[in-house]
Amino acid sequence: MFLKKLKPISTFLIIGLVSTTVLAHDPNFGIGPHVLFKDGLEVALEVDSAKAGSNKAQELGVQVTYGLTGDWSVGVTTPYEFKDSATATSNGLGDVALFTKYRFWRQDSLGLQESAAVFMKLITDTAQKNKSPSLNKGTTDAIVGLTYGYEARKWYRWASARYRLNGTNNELKRGDKILIDFVAGIRPEPTGYLEPDTVWLLELNGELGQKATVNGATNANTGGDEWFISPGIFWTKRNFAIKAGVQIPIASNLNGNQQKSNYRIRTTFEWHM
Repeated sequence: MFLKKLKPISTFLIIGLVSTTVLAHDPNFGIGPHVLFKDGLEVALEVDSAKAGSNKAQELGVQVTYGLTGDWSVGVTTPYEFKDSATATSNGLGDVALFTKYRFWRQDSLGLQESAAVFMKLITDTAQKNKSPSLNKGTTDAIVGLTYGYEARKWYRWASARYRLNGTNNELKRGDKILIDFVAGIRPEPTGYLEPDTVWLLELNGELGQKATVNGATNANTGGDEWFISPGIFWTKRNFAIKAGVQIPIASNLNGNQQKSNYRIRTTFEWHM
């Protein structure tokens, strides 16, 4: 009799744990502390489109993430880029990026999970230089960051800060960047694991850039700050998810003569295995 009573309870707990793992969310443009379960695999297709003045860019990226443990994930991203400016048009494979995220703190309570993680990304110098010289930055760059997430049945919130350290090639040292993100999300109607689930997001994204130097001399037409408001959506059904969002510039303080951002659009298709 005891085992019969225990079975539905254990089944409920297992479904609850799986639901928490699969339906964990990350923002569209910022980062969150979400990591995969041990030996979990996530394959994502990401489509980006951006316009700044007369410059247009599109990128199609394939990302594969693996859960080393329940708190530590690693992955790789391979992008294909299209660039169109007033002076040139180019396309080709972009720089492969390697990344890792470690969740060092997690606290669960009834209907709520809070967690924090550190993040690191290495952007290699592997673009198709011969086919598309404009894709070649000539350096390996690194991004390090810290992120916090609050995920409840109805409300979500995230905050993150990242520092992008750009390398130096033979002549150019591109300015480093600080990336700041504040995100709020709401699930209008709580659903079960087997039902489609929708979360609406609103992000505030800031990019604070330093000036570049050429042969040791500062380039006055580089660096500066941009802020974006970014509405978006996260739709999931079991182990499949679609994320979409648009960055709309609300403040720009770029140095010198630079093209200001008009918009950035991102759509991501994720499959968890």
